[in-house]
Order: sequence, then structure tokens, then C-alpha cells
Amino acid sequence: MTSSLHTKKLLAKSLKTLMKTTPLHKISVKDVVNECNLNRQTFYYHFHDIYELVEWIYRTEAIESISEYKSYSTWLDGFYKIFLYIEDNKKFCNNTLNSLSRTHLDMYLFSVINELLMGVINEISSTMTVKVEDKKFMADFYTHAFAGLVIQWMKDGMIEDPKILIDKLKELIEGNFMRALKRYEEMD
Repeated sequence: MTSSLHTKKLLAKSLKTLMKTTPLHKISVKDVVNECNLNRQTFYYHFHDIYELVEWIYRTEAIESISEYKSYSTWLDGFYKIFLYIEDNKKFCNNTLNSLSRTHLDMYLFSVINELLMGVINEISSTMTVKVEDKKFMADFYTHAFAGLVIQWMKDGMIEDPKILIDKLKELIEGNFMRALKRYEEMD
């Protein structure tokens, strides 16, 4: 591991530790660097501000962990991994959700779910003639629905078993991607 990556991970670990007890908007760069015995200069060498660090955490810890689940046969497993990441990082994710910077959680969810769904949509439509903007519209629509489902699950206290949510989602979505793509193809 490079020293730069090691330093970023130290800063991320410090921020996550602080977020267990302190709202994100009350955490300063000074708090983060004090937690991991680094200096402010080191922080600013790697990140512009705390929010960029939050984004980096989501991007590296979560998005990269589902990169292998972008096919039609595995996308539900990828979506399940999103739920597991949130459960495993409950305090961090809830703190982000309840903070003034909730947009970072929204951006993370949109980014990871949209990338997952675009992979599925591109795979399903590989032998079809569907406009790129139609695929994007479809992916964006389902992304907003799925991200809303995750946010609501978090707001409800993460009580419902993610496996049950995935099973319900599978029943709801099964075959819908193909039907929608065929309709888009017919419109061209």
C-alpha cells in the first residue's frame, strides 16, 4: 500500500471514529488530524475538506466493493452488499444521513446504484437498438427508486432484514427491465 493511501485510510478511520459520537458538521479538520496524530498540512495535501474525505470513504469502501456485481444475474447481490455496507457502518452512514451534508450519502447511493444498474441495462440491451438517453433515463428512474428505498430503510432504523427487502425487490422488478427496453427499442 502506498504511503498516500495509508494516510488517507488513517484519516478515514479517524473521521469514522469521531462520527460515532459527534455530528459530522461539528467535526473539524483539527479533530480528525488530532485523532490520528497527523498535522493539518497532511490532511490538506490529500483532501480539500471533511466532505471530500466523506466522499472518498464512500467511493473507496463501498463503490469498489460492488464492482463485480454489474450483471443481470448478480445485480441483486450487489444491491444487497450496499445494505450490508450500511449496516456494517451504521453510525457513519446514519451520521451522514442526519447531517447537514446528507447530499454526500445521496450522491454515494445514486452513484453506486446507478453504476450497478447501467451495467445491467447495458448487458440486457446488448443485442437491442436502444438510445443511450433512454437507457440513462431508465437507470436514473430505478436509481432514484432504489436509493429512496435504502434511505427510508435507514430512517426506519434498519429494522427490516435486507434479504427480505431484496426478495421483495426481485418480485417487483423481475422482467421489468427487459420489457421496458423492448418498448424503448420499438419507439426508435
